[in-house]
Amino acid sequence: MKPVWIVDDDQSIRWVLEKALARADLAVQGFASAAEMMTALEHETPSVLVTDIRMPGQDGLSLLHRIKQDYPGLPVIVMTAFTDLNSTVAAFQKGAFDYLPKPFDLNAAVALIQRALRSSSPDTGARTQGGPADAGTPSSAGGQEPGQPGVALPAGLEGAAHASQRSGVGRIMMQSSAPAMQEVFRAIGRLASSSVTVLITGESGTGKELIARSLHTHSNRAEGPFIALNAAAIPKDLLEAELFGHERGAFTGATQQRRGRFEEARGGTLFLDEIGDMPFDLQTRLLRVLAEGSFYRVGGSQAVHADVRIVAATHQPLEQRVAEGRFREDLFHRLNVIRLRLPPLRERKEDIPALIGLFMRNSAQDLGVPVRHLTPDALRAMQAFDYPGNIRQLENFCQWLTVMSSGQYIEAKDLPPELLRAPPQHAPATAASAHHGGLGEGGVAHGPGDAGLPAAPLESAAEHAWLNLLEQEALTRLARQEPAIMATLTREFERILLATALGYSRGRRMEAAQRLGIGRNTLTRKCKELGLD
Repeated sequence: MKPVWIVDDDQSIRWVLEKALARADLAVQGFASAAEMMTALEHETPSVLVTDIRMPGQDGLSLLHRIKQDYPGLPVIVMTAFTDLNSTVAAFQKGAFDYLPKPFDLNAAVALIQRALRSSSPDTGARTQGGPADAGTPSSAGGQEPGQPGVALPAGLEGAAHASQRSGVGRIMMQSSAPAMQEVFRAIGRLASSSVTVLITGESGTGKELIARSLHTHSNRAEGPFIALNAAAIPKDLLEAELFGHERGAFTGATQQRRGRFEEARGGTLFLDEIGDMPFDLQTRLLRVLAEGSFYRVGGSQAVHADVRIVAATHQPLEQRVAEGRFREDLFHRLNVIRLRLPPLRERKEDIPALIGLFMRNSAQDLGVPVRHLTPDALRAMQAFDYPGNIRQLENFCQWLTVMSSGQYIEAKDLPPELLRAPPQHAPATAASAHHGGLGEGGVAHGPGDAGLPAAPLESAAEHAWLNLLEQEALTRLARQEPAIMATLTREFERILLATALGYSRGRRMEAAQRLGIGRNTLTRKCKELGLD
């Protein structure tokens, strides 16, 4: 059997995968760069190619594009530490077999490679007609990196119906590092070139409309409209006309013809939220549209073609409602072609610190007050809570804290009563370090509560976590080709350090300066320069 090829500039990643694949009796060969691999490819081909997405010289996405042009039958698995929706969708759009986010479970990685081996065709190594690929420069036809033009999330994704999305909730969700969200990203990537019906399930407040918008944005209907309708928010007697439109004179008050949501969504996506609350008789009409591809306006006699993709969502257990006779079983099967389960916030707690930072800044801006900051103990308590109301409940807590807190620094005792009454749970050790929105944007201040941090092994992991986040932030800004990165990050680092020290010392500048190892005059000058006065 041909070997599996691993392309990654990180020697430790190559080493651990090589050892794991060797234990699984698979031949393997490693390459430190795309150029090395492309040179070897002129003489032989692998059975499966596993490549990192970001490497010096040539990134994995442009490499993937070129490989799929010349060797369309070769399964390519893309792996990266930069886990977000953009990179996932871009990988699938360029023909990836699958996507492997770092850090990965080694057994799962080997199982994925074995699955790719089973799917490879006998002519995997066959090359399409054309000249040899250039091993030295990125392909001009592809290779957009995540966050660059061509795969960037549109502003519309962050401008969905809920008010908090103006602050970047969509951005945080689509850049989530939570394993549960990686499965959602992978599904969206696989569905990018399809118009199949999708059913999104999940608790209220988890962001189902954001996922629906993302499915639309990354589909072949992205140029068409995205039309949303909440079946639970419209009175039963108006819902039919809202969906299908009506003719003039169809009922009292219908003084002119009106198009419904199906027609408004022509060529695009119709998002039916809370589909589980749709009246039973209207479910029959919807089923007919899905089965026949056409409908009649209320009071109309002429069939109207329904050129839409349906994405439905519900927090209801539809199987249970079918068993109770409250939801049509045939409609359920029509909608349940592909099901996406959106995890609740308690299953993606990695996102909570970034969300808190956004909501605290939003609330402060709305009220015209300084941004409140959480001590580590307060943040741990916030991150440990289960949030039955999900993102909406977290936003409400942040608004409550902004209104009710008398000081700039919020301690655990200042948190909302229902949060304080919650049974204690273990929060991730990196809670105070987890930060997704750019250095210096969080609502977290370190204070005396640090004395309660977990013991050495977890402390060590947390110490490394902030360095990893700093590295990721630097790489992100470098990829965006931002100007003056050194000056910007240094300023943000100093601002956080000074604000944290002042919070720790309760605003006593002499003590803060002593702990930082600088003079009081230097501290005062820096505070003025950084806008901390």
